[in-house]
Amino acid sequence: MPDPFEESLRDMLKSGASDHDDDACLHRVLKTANRQVGAGDLFALMGHWLGAMMIALNSGSAHVAPVTRRGSSVSTNSASTNKAD
Repeated sequence: MPDPFEESLRDMLKSGASDHDDDACLHRVLKTANRQVGAGDLFALMGHWLGAMMIALNSGSAHVAPVTRRGSSVSTNSASTNKAD
């Protein structure tokens, strides 16, 4: 399967006149490759970070429970007392 990234780098090396500086051409190609790889690494890092956050939220959500006062023995409001008392 042809790699479009590799083909774009080969095209950059092949393009231009024959009297150009090989070091400058190589520097330009490597600079472009470094940018593309760096952007891919950055997006991968953000994806892993998002996955870790989703795992943390999912595991922490089991500890969050709604607060209810129905079963408590201390009552501050007389209307909330049990009618059987």
